[in-house]
Amino acid sequence: MSTTRKHTALPKAQILIEALPWLVRHNGKTVVIKFGGNAMIDEDLKAAFAQDVVFLHHAGLKPVVVHGGGPQISAALDRHGIVSEFKAGLRVTTEDAMDVVRMVLAGQVQRELVGLLNEHGPLAVGLTGEDAHTITATKHQPEIDGELVDIGRVGEITAIDTGAIEALLADGRIPVVSSIARSQDDGHVYNVNADTAAAALAAALGAETLMVLTDVEGLYEDWPNSDEVISRLTASELERLLPDLSSGMVPKMEGCLNAVRGGVTTARVIDGRVQHSILLEIFTDEGIGTMVVPDEKPEGPGEQGES
Repeated sequence: MSTTRKHTALPKAQILIEALPWLVRHNGKTVVIKFGGNAMIDEDLKAAFAQDVVFLHHAGLKPVVVHGGGPQISAALDRHGIVSEFKAGLRVTTEDAMDVVRMVLAGQVQRELVGLLNEHGPLAVGLTGEDAHTITATKHQPEIDGELVDIGRVGEITAIDTGAIEALLADGRIPVVSSIARSQDDGHVYNVNADTAAAALAAALGAETLMVLTDVEGLYEDWPNSDEVISRLTASELERLLPDLSSGMVPKMEGCLNAVRGGVTTARVIDGRVQHSILLEIFTDEGIGTMVVPDEKPEGPGEQGES
């Protein structure tokens, strides 16, 4: 009996010990996690995500969750008889559609996520970018074939106020932020890309890490010819790759680029289809997904700076 117990306990102890340097490194640090993709739809993945975020909280990190809700918004628009249309990879958001977007993000997706996190204690508090001027935006008009196109209530972030989020973190809570913004100039409410919002919040909060959950393993080296994932690249290397990326990956990778250029230590795109991918990425030596780092690493303990 004791031998069996020893054999089953030892690997568990080794896993915990492997996490130790990462626990020390990340203790007290803010990590912004963009929740999206399959992890938002699959019940088991949703539950595992909530466990991961609560684990980070109890391990001494300060997680902030940012979410969109593409599939849920499309389903709700269908129910309301509103056609989903996309231009330049962004949802065309009419005034009627904006009412639905706001209702789904703040009233459905956020509520469910807050509920899942709060199964583990009185931790999560939901807010939208409208609350306490957290996210301010102006109307975004993408350029298509050299012309600016009106896609309705889609916002481009102009300012971030982290006061409410920092107050919640100081109180030991987990902020859950819906990617809606209040306009700086016309009083309207805008739908903001959640990848972009997560990156902007990560930079404004001085986060250690931005993590973006996706439905792919990471950034592929030579897709579709190869499924080899690039595990690490610098901001400049990523910038060179951006023009050739698929439209779905552009806001995610642009977000990662802007985050590290804005002072975030690392930005990572990870596979949200893998249960506990967040813990694997933060607390193990292997890590998964693609990590983006700044071009020049600041000098730290025991490291030589560039001469």
